[in-house]
Amino acid sequence: MFVQVIQGPVADADGLAGLLDEWVEKLSPGATGWLGSTAGVTEDGQGILLARFESAQDAHANSERPEQGDWWARAEACFAEAPAFRDTEDVEVAFEGGSDTAGFVQVIQGSTSQREELQELEESMEPLLKSLHPALIGSIRCWSGNGDFTEAIYFTDEATARQGEKALGEHPDAQAGMEVFQEAMKDARYFDLKNPMLSSA
Repeated sequence: MFVQVIQGPVADADGLAGLLDEWVEKLSPGATGWLGSTAGVTEDGQGILLARFESAQDAHANSERPEQGDWWARAEACFAEAPAFRDTEDVEVAFEGGSDTAGFVQVIQGSTSQREELQELEESMEPLLKSLHPALIGSIRCWSGNGDFTEAIYFTDEATARQGEKALGEHPDAQAGMEVFQEAMKDARYFDLKNPMLSSA
């Protein structure tokens, strides 16, 4: 899987949402290899888009389409400044991955030198996550080099997600693991997409 992460401050959230709907309706049928997208704007105006393709070649071919260029010119105008791009094929999917049924998506960005330890910890905590975090659907983590990552975590709804987070933090079997997790991600930034725009092929 190839994922392109686009991020920047948004000046026109409604305009961007309309253009994303337009892309799915009119442009996605001609986008070979497109798998889906996750997008949203945080309450403080930060826009994040994760576009998933089968390969980097498919994503490049899509960007070369004239209609894609026209669409992007209008979409870019919805940002307050030129957004940043991160491209990667180093992608990890947990549980069900992304889901169009999610009512809440939390995006985490950070950097860690403990990637292997983090993966081992998450594998060992899977049973606890499933039992204590019923709102968790799945996640997609995109590594962009030097330990930098962007992760989108999909939940059924925010309220149940917060309850699960609290229950996990209070469970004695999870506390040690959570300390390792927090240390690995101590400089991480969190972006809450409370009205996510989700679509898939």
